[in-house]
Amino acid sequence: MSESDGEGGEETAGREAVVLDFLAHGRSDDDRPQYQKSPVAYALGTGDFRLYEFTADRDADVGIGDRVVVEPAGERDPVVETLREVDYGGLSGGAQSELEYAVEDLVAENERRFVDFYNDAQPVTLRLHQLNLLPGIGKKLRNGILDERKRKPFESFEELTDRVQGLHDPEGIVVDRIMEELREDDLKYRIFARREE
Repeated sequence: MSESDGEGGEETAGREAVVLDFLAHGRSDDDRPQYQKSPVAYALGTGDFRLYEFTADRDADVGIGDRVVVEPAGERDPVVETLREVDYGGLSGGAQSELEYAVEDLVAENERRFVDFYNDAQPVTLRLHQLNLLPGIGKKLRNGILDERKRKPFESFEELTDRVQGLHDPEGIVVDRIMEELREDDLKYRIFARREE
């Protein structure tokens, strides 16, 4: 299994995934005899928040929280035999339960990336700004963020909270938006979670 390079940069974006659930005896809805089933795992892309299901090598030593390389196909981790992208409803119950914790961890370890979203967000249309796509960010908070970032870019979530009156949990707001994008199929705008087109 691969180790994270810790940088959260573009080099690993979309290539690495964190395991959300591992079913050593395969899926329960698979009616084949046990000897024909392969272990199945569910994972979350660390860069693009894609959701994956993969069959694993029978001897794989995979656990929740492990990181595996899933893309491109020629560079996959040896434990990943077959891979497909799934939506939220295609995850196991265990993976759904683990998902928000994994998203929280990824946002925390890539704080710079998400603080830069607050620094760099732009209008989507004449009437809609990317910041307004975040839960709880209305016109007043959006304008507070825009005014403060003109003075000086934000360096951390803590600084966002300190400088923007009424913005209490900028990190949690990002997590909530990512979870919304993962759970909802019919969102018009996506900021963080990508899907296969």
